[in-house]
Amino acid sequence: MKPEKGRVLVVDDNEANRDLLARRVRRQGHTVTVAEDGIIALDLIQKEPFDLVLLDIMMPQMNGYQVLEHIKSDPHLCNIPVIVISAVDDINSVVECIELGAEDYLPKPFNAVLLAARINNCLEKKQLRDQERFYLEQLEAEKERSERLLLSILPKPIAEQLKQDQRIIADNFSEATVLFADIVEFTKLAAHRSPIEVVCLLNQIFSTFDQLAEQHGVEKIKTIGDAYMVVGGLPMPQPDHAEAIAEMALDILKEVARFSAEMGEQLNMRIGINSGPVVAGVIGTNKFIYDLWGDTVNIASRMESQGVAGGIQVTAETYNLLRDKYLFEARGIIPIKGKGEVMTYRLTGRKIA
Repeated sequence: MKPEKGRVLVVDDNEANRDLLARRVRRQGHTVTVAEDGIIALDLIQKEPFDLVLLDIMMPQMNGYQVLEHIKSDPHLCNIPVIVISAVDDINSVVECIELGAEDYLPKPFNAVLLAARINNCLEKKQLRDQERFYLEQLEAEKERSERLLLSILPKPIAEQLKQDQRIIADNFSEATVLFADIVEFTKLAAHRSPIEVVCLLNQIFSTFDQLAEQHGVEKIKTIGDAYMVVGGLPMPQPDHAEAIAEMALDILKEVARFSAEMGEQLNMRIGINSGPVVAGVIGTNKFIYDLWGDTVNIASRMESQGVAGGIQVTAETYNLLRDKYLFEARGIIPIKGKGEVMTYRLTGRKIA
């Protein structure tokens, strides 16, 4: 690999040595900057990008050892290779420079051919290290993007289990609260809009619901057409799961009213809520989705489908968890397929403390 031409900083307090080194390096095609002492050198390194430093040891104010130590202790500068070129040629000085992080050590007077070879070698290694660092940064950025994508699909604890190659993930939760929300007469609403306008409208509405879910600490499960499903109390148990879902339901109606005002068109939601045990997890081998199963889920869905526009219908199970803090109206008994007659209530607001 032939190294690219680099930016080289020559640091020497002797003008003749400085000029000689600079001429030799420029003949190799490199760009050269000179510094007459260590303080000036460090100031230049902080301001400009350099690929290599040629450093003298014996200098006033700040010697080469101090400059080298400063460069190698700074995480932003430590990757710059340093070749020490000095009239101090005893073995202790060579060892000290190498231990401080110098890439190489050449005695004065230096051999021009050897200097050129050492410079090329240093620049080549730096270019390889820079490429490696760039690829590692790209890999890390890609890993972060993949992680964000995975966490936008699955709850973090479930994603961690999948990373460990668990084939089936299913957990029992004895207490959870499930909410279904559906846009009333959405087909009629969408009839006078283009498909892309319909998708944009749904995205705007459901993105707001996503923000509410995050705000109230509940887990969005999925959207099905114009329906939205969310649950409180998992994947991590949550003692106030019913309250969190109730707050979200009330905020959903508030946001839908805002959308209606902005659109100049009536927009209504039907919301159903039920509390009880569920099974939650991921099944299958591809296109994973975190989902819920059980009677609690089915009844919550029925609460929504048999509810009223602009209302929040809940079961007696949810009512019993919330009645001390929230206002309800008894809606009465309704038939639920497979369950018989079920007492229902309409959540109308929060009690004033």
